[in-house]
Amino acid sequence: MIIISLEVSALPKEKIKKAENGKLYINLILSERKEKDNYGNTHYLAVSKTKEEREAKVDTIYCGSGKRYEEKPVAVTPEMIDELPAIDDTSNILPF
Repeated sequence: MIIISLEVSALPKEKIKKAENGKLYINLILSERKEKDNYGNTHYLAVSKTKEEREAKVDTIYCGSGKRYEEKPVAVTPEMIDELPAIDDTSNILPF
């Protein structure tokens, strides 16, 4: 999972298109950075260019950045087990 922060004000209105369903869409590109930035971001978000814009070398519009989210497993310690509440009756929880 990658968490992205999008700067909505950077989105050019002329690139936002209205679909047949009445909803508004814009094509974006999510790409990995060569190096992390000062905030630890590993990815950037940019407005997609048309073929003509790429050939004309139009400047890229950067509109966001983000980083990979990785859940860190919690290591269970004996102290954590000791703090768990006691069970009154275990006769109905064991299958044997």
